[in-house]
Amino acid sequence: MRVSDLDDLTTADIGRAIDALAGRRIAVLTGAGVSTDSGIPDYRGKGAPKRTPMTAQTFLSDEAARRRYWVGSHLGWRAFTSAAPNAGHEALAVLEREGVATGVITQNVDGLHLRAGNHRVVELHGTMRRVFCTHCGQVFDRRDVGERVERENPWITVPDNVRLGPDGDVLPESAEGFVVPTCTVCGGMLKPDVVFFGEFIPAEKFREAEQLLHTSEGLVIAGSSLTVNSGIRLVERARRRKMPVVIVNRGETRGDSRATVKIDAGTTEVLGELARALPALRRP
Repeated sequence: MRVSDLDDLTTADIGRAIDALAGRRIAVLTGAGVSTDSGIPDYRGKGAPKRTPMTAQTFLSDEAARRRYWVGSHLGWRAFTSAAPNAGHEALAVLEREGVATGVITQNVDGLHLRAGNHRVVELHGTMRRVFCTHCGQVFDRRDVGERVERENPWITVPDNVRLGPDGDVLPESAEGFVVPTCTVCGGMLKPDVVFFGEFIPAEKFREAEQLLHTSEGLVIAGSSLTVNSGIRLVERARRRKMPVVIVNRGETRGDSRATVKIDAGTTEVLGELARALPALRRP
């Protein structure tokens, strides 16, 4: 979709955003809305399935809940890995490659920014690519753990029309008889390397995001309602430095009042237009 296919208000807002960002190196913060066009739903967007995310406390203390989580997580991860980067992800890779974007800070765990070609990606909420032991700290490749899960649970298959969650999870019909994988080093409890609801983002990861923002002169937020505090903290840091802040999201966000430009539209279309505006965005 080109600007000419968008409504007049969105077209005007994109123009204002380009003017605000012109000649500046920009950091990009993305949320679940960037991946919806890849078939991964948003927790809070229109039409998002109602679901209760797993909490760290429940995962660690409730064996039955942990078994259900592992069944759903494995099924979802298998479906998750078939998702492909969309044109919005690809546009951000172009912006980084051409020196306009300093990198991407993402709240997503899907790894699609890396697969699209971005090199500097700060994964605030972790990644589905890794699993670690909560006892000894050993880290495992999710593919290796997945093979073990299927070897020890040969009955498990990915159902048709799976209802995939933003974190790569599904709601399983049953977890009865499922053998939960354990650490091959110490026999301890394994956990996907993602930040569960109720957990804090690792301090070193947030510092990495702050550093990326510090080397930038503008901030673009794409596909995030900024409900999670880490996102709004980055917006506030940008505002204090008097950096232009452009928000692209369908519906309201917690940062709208602090935005230089708010574009109420799909991220795929708008990010594509920003990538096509490279001559205007590059430094003179």
